[in-house]
Amino acid sequence: MTMKVLSSVRVVEISGLGPGPFCAMHLADLGADVISVGREGGAAEFKGSILNRGKRSVSADLKTPEGRELVLKLVENADVLIEGMRPGVMERLGLGPAECQARNPRLVYGRMTGWGQTGPLAKAAGHDNNYISVSGALWPAGPADAAPVTPFTLVGDIGGGALYLAVGLLSGVLQARATGQGTVVDAAILDGSAHMLNLMLKAREAGVISDRKGESIHDGTPFYETYACADGAHITIGSIEPQFYAMLLDALDLKDDPDFQGAQWDRAQWPRRRERLRTLFAGRSRAAWQAVFEGTDVCFGVVLSPVEAAQHPHNQARGVYLEQDGVLQTAPAPRFDGVAYAPGRMSQNGEHTAEVIATLAGGDSAGVWQARQD
Repeated sequence: MTMKVLSSVRVVEISGLGPGPFCAMHLADLGADVISVGREGGAAEFKGSILNRGKRSVSADLKTPEGRELVLKLVENADVLIEGMRPGVMERLGLGPAECQARNPRLVYGRMTGWGQTGPLAKAAGHDNNYISVSGALWPAGPADAAPVTPFTLVGDIGGGALYLAVGLLSGVLQARATGQGTVVDAAILDGSAHMLNLMLKAREAGVISDRKGESIHDGTPFYETYACADGAHITIGSIEPQFYAMLLDALDLKDDPDFQGAQWDRAQWPRRRERLRTLFAGRSRAAWQAVFEGTDVCFGVVLSPVEAAQHPHNQARGVYLEQDGVLQTAPAPRFDGVAYAPGRMSQNGEHTAEVIATLAGGDSAGVWQARQD
């Protein structure tokens, strides 16, 4: 077994949707031993699932005494439990924090929801676009003359949800190993996506983010913008710092152009300058602009689909994308001591049920974890 940074961490995942399974996959990518408990008869939803890679999978009916006892046996020697049910559901199943921590006081019990465990919206249904709209994170995601567009899963499910849950769980594990006492982690997408706004709020304090759409660095400036090219593809320019902005104007032969005289941050000049740049960038293909700018300090990027990104030389050099069983996916991140971890195989729902139940039936709950395969 290759030692990874989280090889000593044992995780029980109550399989669900989106951010919970992603968090468990992320922990598995970094070496955690994850046993995912899925629904009986739910094999189809896990066939070839990227989010099930690196995990062992058992199936159970949690509404039965047998299913409940299986989970409780697993948590006896686990560090972490992850669940993504609506508030109160795990308690009704007899698998809430009280029951699980009675079996294992050092257990870190991770709860992944959209609205959180408390508050007037706690038990309401929702999706990541709803949570980030109420948190304030959706508002800046679009130009002034159009409705905000939700960045699919990134700001809500992953950024505000799964990654905050991971930080909370690992923080809890550190505390439990120091004190012997577990904790309950309430990871709400609402909270996490709001917390991420602190960088934007710092920019607001500095005056580069306005309370009005179309007047901020991300939706009003000509030098931090996405531009269409002659072939219908797009590029991004992020020449915020004055030295990078000067390089942009020099490369485009605009240094002495009357429209670009005066202060870079003169908001009155932004609309005209943006239109000039739109016209200019629309005159060449994405590949042509890539040949001009890529690798320079202008702060430039081509807008790629995931399939295109997998073929980009930089991503290929770093091994950012890979295929497993014909499924395109991204590699584990981050790297440690220059090493990029290889992902685990994608298990099928219930694949390890028989062996796990047999071990538990023998009265050796610790042996379930000792039997991991890497």
